[in-house]
Amino acid sequence: MNRALPDVRLRVPTDEDAFAWHRIFADPEVMEFHGGRAAEPSVYEELTARQRRHDAEHGFCLWTMLDESGEVIGFTGAQPWPGEWGPKGEIEIGWRLGRAHWGKGYVTAAALTTLERVRAAGVPRVVAMVKPANERSIAVTRRLGMELVEVFTHPTLREPAHCYRLDV
Repeated sequence: MNRALPDVRLRVPTDEDAFAWHRIFADPEVMEFHGGRAAEPSVYEELTARQRRHDAEHGFCLWTMLDESGEVIGFTGAQPWPGEWGPKGEIEIGWRLGRAHWGKGYVTAAALTTLERVRAAGVPRVVAMVKPANERSIAVTRRLGMELVEVFTHPTLREPAHCYRLDV
């Protein structure tokens, strides 16, 4: 990227962030590659609680992403790959951003901070699982220096899932 990255802050998710995530992810375009719609609020309440535990235990999680004004705009971070398929045993970096903030460099800035934090926590490499049609996320993996290393078939969707990897 040729332009300066925006100032973005990451924090361990709060109880209130569950509701902000639900609101942001209610946009079908944001959820295009994640099932098409937001989960129920209780799913985000459980997710934020799990991320708080994960950060306390491991030093990283899916953090709430805040813009310069302190507004919740999404999340980014890392967590163990949750599936019984794909890159089992690896740490996945991921992000999800409110549509009003797309194209401004927030995800790249937050992902670079995530890489610093997982490196400090002793994680040797990360993966990113991305659907082949998700051009915005593929562009982020490229900006991070990640390489496509494997293609898995999603067990229920029966479609390809690209696995990008980066030694941190």
